[in-house]
Amino acid sequence: MTTGNEVLLVALVDLSADAPAGRRYEDAVLALLDRHGGRLERRLRTGDGQTEVHVIRFAARAGLDAFLADPERAALRAELGDAAPTTRVLEVHDV
Repeated sequence: MTTGNEVLLVALVDLSADAPAGRRYEDAVLALLDRHGGRLERRLRTGDGQTEVHVIRFAARAGLDAFLADPERAALRAELGDAAPTTRVLEVHDV
């Protein structure tokens, strides 16, 4: 359950451009969550390995904003170029 300023997200990650490179990128980017008050609650992958679903919680919106602006995250994405995963992020809440 989200409380106060917490932000709960579901990220749908399409790795199909280059699945192995995309998984390495996601591993590196998800490792940055902690420095911004975020945590990965679930990481799920489809049977074909082409899509991941991440459930991520941030203690505050400022942490999410800082994560999105993290220069290391941007550099990792730039390294992959066209092979970078495409992601749809949904802000959700418990019902």
